[in-house]
Amino acid sequence: MLSDRSRPVIEATLPVVADNIQEIARRFYGHLFGAHPELFDGVFNRGNQATGEQQVALAGSVAVFAGTLVKTPEQLPEQLLSRIAHKHVSLGITPAQYDVVHEHLFWAIVDVLGDAVTPEVAAAWDEVYWLMAYALVHQERGLYSARGVRPETVWREWEVAEKVQETADVVTFRVRRIDHRLVTTSLPGQYVTVQVPLPDGVRQPRQYSLTRADDGEHRSFSVKRVRGEDGPAGEVSNHLCDHVQVGDRLTLSAPFGDVVLDDSGRPVVFASAGIGITPMAGMLSHLAAARSSLPVTLLHADLDEDAFALRRQVLGDLRTLPDAAVHVWYERGAETTLPVDGVHAGTMDLDAVELPEGAAYYLCGPLPFMRAVRSSLIDRGVPARDVQYEVFGPDLWQADLASEPAPGARAEPAGAGR
Repeated sequence: MLSDRSRPVIEATLPVVADNIQEIARRFYGHLFGAHPELFDGVFNRGNQATGEQQVALAGSVAVFAGTLVKTPEQLPEQLLSRIAHKHVSLGITPAQYDVVHEHLFWAIVDVLGDAVTPEVAAAWDEVYWLMAYALVHQERGLYSARGVRPETVWREWEVAEKVQETADVVTFRVRRIDHRLVTTSLPGQYVTVQVPLPDGVRQPRQYSLTRADDGEHRSFSVKRVRGEDGPAGEVSNHLCDHVQVGDRLTLSAPFGDVVLDDSGRPVVFASAGIGITPMAGMLSHLAAARSSLPVTLLHADLDEDAFALRRQVLGDLRTLPDAAVHVWYERGAETTLPVDGVHAGTMDLDAVELPEGAAYYLCGPLPFMRAVRSSLIDRGVPARDVQYEVFGPDLWQADLASEPAPGARAEPAGAGR
């Protein structure tokens, strides 16, 4: 908990820090990489830096964490911390790296705010930083321990056993361990970090959802090519799609991720769009492998049938489940050759389908899609706690959700959006 000495200082300075936190984050990363360019080799993704998404995500998480210490000191934003911790351990982050971040973050705070950062203010924000850092280090230590790895041993070498062209832009890789050791089981919905050496010699990391239940020997993940029409082209996705072939080796982390299938026995509803089908495919594969009898509903939106990645695997798994339904929405018209329960034209509209009572919901797709679906579910009376989501890349939404008031509480503006 924040000390009584620091709480009023944080409360007084939080608005000005929140107003400037994105600029602080921008200068922080510039200063950090200037001193430690090696962090671009295997830790930070250059694409996320180029788009500014990493800076926005950091800004939002710091602001929300500080705001939570002031508003609800007895309750930390656990889901926000869990999301960050899982991403960190999938990259092999060490406790010592928090010291490096501290040095350059506080340089950036002083650089942006100048004389406003008095010794008293610096001490209070230093306390906030270490409360957040120690909370993350504690969670990360537990995650490493649960997987039986350490930061330096989180990586394993794998060989590409199969490469499948799912659609024009999506490729599935099926990989096996080089040492032929038994593959430890992943949880349904988790991801791995793939660390790829690029032509300039720099290793770049990217997370990909596991799309099949583990069979003890293989893992499978699917990659969508990022062509770069609306921003930088995807270095890792294009390299994997164009250059990695059967027989090549890849470096993968152990599986992590906090969005995993609920095992409480409730009905399950998956709502996805585009490449957001990948974690849903992984969860459906686990359900099929377990011969589950749960009521399962898949709702998927895409451009058209040809763009629907993993459709054969997904529909094959759904057919093995005794109580399953699937509805698809295509922007280019309501035409399909697939055995589905409903095909609709346009964007996903939940009013067109019947949803089971008491279900657990899982969302994945572009942020505007997930925001719209979540809002529709909340409007229909689905409790917010029953809606989980997965986002690819830095989570630009988690801080907004973490700052939502509890049911019945008065809404207050967040210090900064994520």
